[in-house]
Order: sequence, then structure tokens, then C-alpha cells
Amino acid sequence: MDTTPDISAAVRRLYDTFPFPPDPLSDEPPPGYNWRWSWPDAYNFCTGQKPPKLDIRILDAGCGTGSSTDYLIHLNPEASVTAIDLSEGALKVAQERCRRSGAREADFRHLSLYDAAELEGEFDLINCVGVLHHLPDPIRGIQALAAKLAEGGLMHIFVYAELGRWEIQLMQRVIALLQGPKKGDYPDGVKVGRQIFASLPENNRLVKYEKQRWAGENQRDECFADMYVHPQEIDYNIETLFELIDASGLEFIGFSNPGYWQLERLLGKAPELIERAQGLTERELYRLIELLDTEITHYEFFLGKKPVNKIDWSDDKALLAAIPELSSCMHGWPSQQVFDCNYQLLNLSSAEFEFLQGCNTKTVGEILAEVEMGLDEVRSILSKQLILLTPKL
Repeated sequence: MDTTPDISAAVRRLYDTFPFPPDPLSDEPPPGYNWRWSWPDAYNFCTGQKPPKLDIRILDAGCGTGSSTDYLIHLNPEASVTAIDLSEGALKVAQERCRRSGAREADFRHLSLYDAAELEGEFDLINCVGVLHHLPDPIRGIQALAAKLAEGGLMHIFVYAELGRWEIQLMQRVIALLQGPKKGDYPDGVKVGRQIFASLPENNRLVKYEKQRWAGENQRDECFADMYVHPQEIDYNIETLFELIDASGLEFIGFSNPGYWQLERLLGKAPELIERAQGLTERELYRLIELLDTEITHYEFFLGKKPVNKIDWSDDKALLAAIPELSSCMHGWPSQQVFDCNYQLLNLSSAEFEFLQGCNTKTVGEILAEVEMGLDEVRSILSKQLILLTPKL
């Protein structure tokens, strides 16, 4: 029996009751920065170069209350943004959020991901964060979005990981059992869940995990409901994640938190084990890492529709001729102490500082003629996402 309509209706009812995310509305642009929502920085991360155009079309697929939409509009001033969601209640909040923040008007649509074909044209960037894992049929959802992605376009996705959400899964089942016939009454589910946490011993594993990881955000009923009484959730591991990706027909470009997926982070003290791992496939290596570090709660990654033109800048001549520009995701500039795109503090050497000062008008070669630095150091700056390169035509 196809229960998809019933499940979709239940999900819609949850978000009409508890619009999510419950980020406060503001009369100012959204604070901080997320480079994954900036077309130039996302394109640079995926391809190694600045995008050839900025006047693109962006789809925020499952926008909720519009926090991501607000960023997408402000970070991409030349782009047109369309935002869709299943919940009318969440969409109303999203529209008000963007109006109050001063964002230019987006095209908001009350629409399921399954029905993305109803949108006209294709999109250069599709953002789908925290949505696919709540669909009854995520493969159908990702295929519907893939069909709307333009050639050379990018899709950014965020889905749950099972290993780091084990305790959450247990609490979801406990609440469902105690609710019994009242399952689907979301305010009652929040009430039951809070009573459970208040009653369990302090050394209980579920209590400790909640306090350690989620207690701050779960003070809001909207967050608590989204985590513990959601009517539909699919959690992934590396193997099932790549089944989803393969079904999309798109190219896996990479995780957007690449530092997590470095085996040296976990086994750096055992070089002989690192050497053994060199015989693993890329997916086997990812699986090894998540089995060693079971705290992972989600996967965030980019997919692309071929052809996605990439440059690795291993050719010295090409690198010397490229024009570098400063990334807008670098905070604190101009200073030798800056925050990178992930808000990590970087101490720039004098040469790196001088190089960055020469960006935006000169080629790499012209800057290096004036700065005591080598190409390897330029590649290091590029890997830190401090610059965007435009190749010589």
C-alpha cells in the first residue's frame, strides 16, 4: 500500500505546528557566513576556479522558515532565487523573514520536492539541506531535483547519518510507544519527551547524550519536535548514502567538510595503518572513517551535473597566468590574523599577507615577482579557500 500521501501530510502538519528552523526574525541581513550558500565560493570549492557568471538561478529545495533562503539571497546579489516547501506555515515565516531582513524578493512556492518538474527552467545551484531524509522516497526526491539541475550546475545536500543519531532514534521510539494512539499529536509528543528526560537518571545514556549534544537548541519546542517526534526520518551510512547519490545520476564532487574525512585525523599516530588503507577504494575509506568516529550525525556534500569543468592547478604555467581574487568568506582582512571560511583562525606569514594584498588585479606570476613566495604556498592559500582563481582565456 502506498502511504506516501499520508506521510507527506503528517510531515506538513508537523511543520505547520512547529515551523522549522525557529531562527529569530531580524530587521538586518543574516549574521555570519556560510560559504556553501555562496555561489562563487561553492563553485570555487567544487571546480578550483571562480564561476564564469554570477547571474545564476538558485533553487532552495525545502526552504522551511527561510533561514537558508535569506542567506542565499544576501550572498548572491546577482542571482534569482526560488524557494519551495511543503508547509504553508513555514513558507509564511520565510517570506516575512526575507522581507524584514531587506532581502530582495524571492519566488516562494508551496510545492513538494516531488513536484519540482512544475518549476520552469533549470537551476545552476540547488540547495537541499535537511529535507531528503524526511521524504518517504528520497530517491524519487533527489531524482526530481537532479532533473532541474542545469549542465555544469551544483547541488548541495545535507542528510542525517545513522551512527551519531543512534540515541535520537531510541528516544523517537520511546516517545512513540508512550504516545500510543496519540502518536501524531506533536505538542503531546514534545510534552512526553520532556517528561522522559526529566524523569530518567542523570547518568542515563540518553540523558547524557541530549545534554552533551542537543540540550541548548532543544530548549525550543520546534527543535525538540523536529528531532524527537518527526513522523518520517531515514538515516544513512556511507553505503546507503552512495546508493542515494548513484540513483541521482549526478557526479559526487566531495564532502563540504573535507577535514572530517581525513584518515590522518584518526590514525595519524599509526603510519603503517595509513599505508594499509591506501588499498581501499574511496568509498571504503569513507566507511572506515565513519566506523572509527561514530559521532558523525550528518553528511554534507556537493553533487554536479556533467560536464563540471575542474582545474587542479598542478600546471605551473596555468597557475602563474591565473588572476587571484580574495574570497568574500575570509573575515578580519586586512590583517595577518584572519578567520577562514569555517571560522578557524589563521596566522598568515608576511609573504602570504603581501600576496593577498596583491590580489584582484594582478596575475599570480606578477604578484610572485614582487613577493618572496613559491607556487606551493599559493596552492596552500587556495586550499584554504582564501582566494578564487580565474584562468587565463
